[in-house]
Amino acid sequence: MVALRIALRYLFSKKKHNAVNVISIVSIAGVAVATLAIVCVLSVFNGFSRLALSRMSLIDPQLKAVPEQGKVLPRGDSLARIVTELPDVALAVATVSDQALAIFRGHQLPLTVHGVPESYTQVAAVDSAIIDGVFALADEYGYPAGALSVGAALNLGARPNPYEPVAFYAPRRVGRINPANPMGAFTSDSVLVAGVWQVNDADADEAAAYIPLEVARQLFDYQDGEASAIEITLHPGADESQAKTEIENKLGGWRVLDRLEQQSGSFSIIAIEKWITFLMLAFILLIAAFNVVSTLSMVIIEKRDDMATLRALGATPRRVSAIFTWEGWLISMLGGMIGIVTGSLLCLGQEQWGWLKLNGDPTQLTIDTYPVDLQFPDLLIVLVLVAAAGLLVGLITGRMARTR
Repeated sequence: MVALRIALRYLFSKKKHNAVNVISIVSIAGVAVATLAIVCVLSVFNGFSRLALSRMSLIDPQLKAVPEQGKVLPRGDSLARIVTELPDVALAVATVSDQALAIFRGHQLPLTVHGVPESYTQVAAVDSAIIDGVFALADEYGYPAGALSVGAALNLGARPNPYEPVAFYAPRRVGRINPANPMGAFTSDSVLVAGVWQVNDADADEAAAYIPLEVARQLFDYQDGEASAIEITLHPGADESQAKTEIENKLGGWRVLDRLEQQSGSFSIIAIEKWITFLMLAFILLIAAFNVVSTLSMVIIEKRDDMATLRALGATPRRVSAIFTWEGWLISMLGGMIGIVTGSLLCLGQEQWGWLKLNGDPTQLTIDTYPVDLQFPDLLIVLVLVAAAGLLVGLITGRMARTR
């Protein structure tokens, strides 16, 4: 295309007035810096999402099957055995989760109680998150034991202790309540504290406990193998999405959640923050792109004689304006590509060498550098944004050239 070739020549040729060269460089730099900022910020948000997911993988199963309605699954144990027989599934176990009141040495705390079987550490690596004691569901004498989250342990003042159990109270789920005996409206049980775990997530660490499955069933009035969910781990290399479909088809009427879906609230907040920040930076990029209009207005004035020559040779006003439409788009794209390449290199360097450090007490931080995760879809979105902004700028400058 003739218009594109002329625009490329104008882009890289030295202008007659040095001020035009300087303003052109400043315009390209503005677009490049704004694009670089978008790439780096999106990568940092991705890094924090990846970090959160890695923490959640310690306490969340790879897949989790829950009922579409209600919170009680009949025949949970037998259904877990059926799921385990699927080719992609390494192990499936029935679990019970509900709210209860924990009491220890006069301290009270409402928390989430997870009843799990002995084989649970093969489904979720909660034992690797233990910071005090061990993960065990019974002591050496067979007395029920469990593990508390670090927040629950601090609020209750409890530590691994072979002598003083933590008491749990929960409202009766079935049966009648006698108003004359208020305590009869609750079921209770107690377990020893064998360990304390921490995954460095404020919500997960706040108030939770793992106790033996049968104790949890008794505490929450679950009968005949009932469960809250079936938690599943797959064989290494298994296709997770395919396994989800197989399990849903096998169970029928159940939802199978991956780790992102299990923590949809937390990850939705991160995603919202990420894209709100993206919109703010996109607006800055648009402002930087409009600086190109002032640059091209000076180029149009400088190339007035060239435009007259082109018209004398038979070029239509539309063909002449197309030159500056391409010029505006090329300047924006040049700045955008510089920003994308530079931002990608900075993110890769941060991921490899950790140039930027997090402020705070290193002993209280699980990481000391900003986590980054450069993802191709984000780069593609940024490239489309830059191209759209460049096209808008190009159309404006092309219209200006037509009126000259």
